[in-house]
Amino acid sequence: MGRAFEFRKERKFKRWTKMAVQFTRIGKDIVMAVKEGGPHPETNSKLRTAIQNGKAVNMPKDRVEAAIKRASDKDMAGYEEFVYEGYAPHGVAILVETTTDNTNRTVANVRSYFTKTNGSLGKTGSLDFIFKRVSTFRFDPGELDIEELELELIDAGLEDIFVEENEEGEAIAVIHAGYEDFGNMQKALEEKGIELKQAKLERIPLSYKEVTEEQVLDVTKLLDKLEEDEDVQAVYHNMEE
Repeated sequence: MGRAFEFRKERKFKRWTKMAVQFTRIGKDIVMAVKEGGPHPETNSKLRTAIQNGKAVNMPKDRVEAAIKRASDKDMAGYEEFVYEGYAPHGVAILVETTTDNTNRTVANVRSYFTKTNGSLGKTGSLDFIFKRVSTFRFDPGELDIEELELELIDAGLEDIFVEENEEGEAIAVIHAGYEDFGNMQKALEEKGIELKQAKLERIPLSYKEVTEEQVLDVTKLLDKLEEDEDVQAVYHNMEE
C-alpha cells in the first residue's frame, strides 16, 4: 500500500497512544467549564461534556477531580482560546485551535512549526470558506434503529447521522448538528438515555486538496508537530487521505 499508508498508520497509532496530551487537553476543557459555569456537572452542561470526554479516553477519576478542584480556586488564572490558520506544503489548509495561559509561547511555537515544515500562517478568517463548524456527537449505536433516531432528532438540529468504525474496528454512531444546536442536541440525546462517548464542536472541510503519497509525508510532519503541542486542542486539515 506504499510508504505513505504506513506513515499514516504509524501516525494514527502514535496519536491514540499519547494519553498524557489528551488528558492535558481535557483538563483544560474542565477548567474552562468550571470557570464559566461552576464545579457541579449536574448543573453545568459544559463540565458534564468534558468529564464525559475524559471517560472516553480513560482519564483517571482523580485527575478529573483534581482539575475541577484547581479550577474552583479563584486565584487560578483561566485559559484563553485562539485559532490559527495557514497552509501546509502543497496547498493543504490547516486550522489550529489552541487553549493557552501564555499567548506569546503559543503563537511562537505554532509559527515555528509552520516555518520549519515549509508551511505558512495566514490571517484569521482566511479559511472560513474551507471549514464549517459543527456539533459532533459519538456513541455506541447498539441495537438502536438509526433511521428512526434520525427522524426523532431533526427538531434538535440534526444535519447528518451515520455509523463508522473507530480505531479498534468497533461501530460508532456519529451525529452532526448545527454549531448553534450543540446544547439542544446534547439535551435530546440525554433525554433518550443515550450515553455519549464524545461530544464536541469540530470543524469539517467543505472542500478537499488532493495530494500524492510523497506530499502526504510532508503535510503529516506539520500535523504531528502541532498535535504534540500541549497548547493545541485540535488540528483540522482538508487533505484528501
